[in-house]
Amino acid sequence: MKSDVVIILLPGGKGTHVELGIAIALGKNIFLYSPNDEIDDLALTSTFYQLPELQKVIGTLDELIIRICLKS
Repeated sequence: MKSDVVIILLPGGKGTHVELGIAIALGKNIFLYSPNDEIDDLALTSTFYQLPELQKVIGTLDELIIRICLKS
């Protein structure tokens, strides 16, 4: 994986979560995007979503783009 940034768009399928695991293992800068706050519900999501190295963005795609641009 040669990217500097990995953007995970939720909801995602199994392939998305495989890529998330690889990105975590490689220490990539990861943005985890969800249009709603279900991302914080442990009963509905993956434990990996709570890792401190992930940057969670809840809201619109415009908000995601702003966060990515501010981080770059």
